[in-house]
Amino acid sequence: MTSPETQQRSRPAKQQPPRRRLSRFLWGALIIVAIVMLLPYLLVPLYRVVDPVSTLMLWRWSHGARVERSFVPIGRMAPALPTTVIAAEDGRYCRHHGIDWQELHERLEDVDDISEARGVSTITQQTAKNLFLWPGRSMLRKALEFPLAWWIDLVLPKWRVLEIYLNIAEWGPNGQFGAEAASRYAFNKPVHLLTAREAALLAAVLPNPRRRSARQPGPVVRRLAGIYQARGVAQAALAACARRLRS
Repeated sequence: MTSPETQQRSRPAKQQPPRRRLSRFLWGALIIVAIVMLLPYLLVPLYRVVDPVSTLMLWRWSHGARVERSFVPIGRMAPALPTTVIAAEDGRYCRHHGIDWQELHERLEDVDDISEARGVSTITQQTAKNLFLWPGRSMLRKALEFPLAWWIDLVLPKWRVLEIYLNIAEWGPNGQFGAEAASRYAFNKPVHLLTAREAALLAAVLPNPRRRSARQPGPVVRRLAGIYQARGVAQAALAACARRLRS
């Protein structure tokens, strides 16, 4: 005859109600999402001293694809490159705080549709996208990109944001990332030896490095390079924040 204690131990454990299990699952999922959302904001201050990689680099590494990249300080790049990239990509870079509200407002007035204005993207926004988000255009990505760009501009000096951007941007058709890899691929020389014309050709390639080439520039790239080269000379004073590191 079994004792009451033995009978009690032999009873199956009482299962949790489905509602409680669902609640625990939802709380766990919420915590994971919160950690993922907060992680970029915790990483940005580290990038004052740590040289980061982009999400696209990580994706290519995870798939065994080629990644060519050497991080070069902005002070060791040809001076024409940062200046020309600012002139080509974000003329008010040194004056805004991560988001160019004036440009966005002007674009909205032109198109009368916020979905058509989502292509407006500052260098800081592109840096945020390259570091933490995904390629392509969507309102969700823009919604995540805006506060990240503001935080990056708040935490990092302007020259450092530009330095990171120039070193993580995709700049070639086969895994060339950053200005050094771009310069060696296109002109077979290190980035500190670039001429103003070569810097302008690289700036012209940035929006679509898989279809545009500085190595074998077509008419569109050559025309844009001429515009950016002239703009870089005319607007050199507007890029003062990128030269603060130089002495």
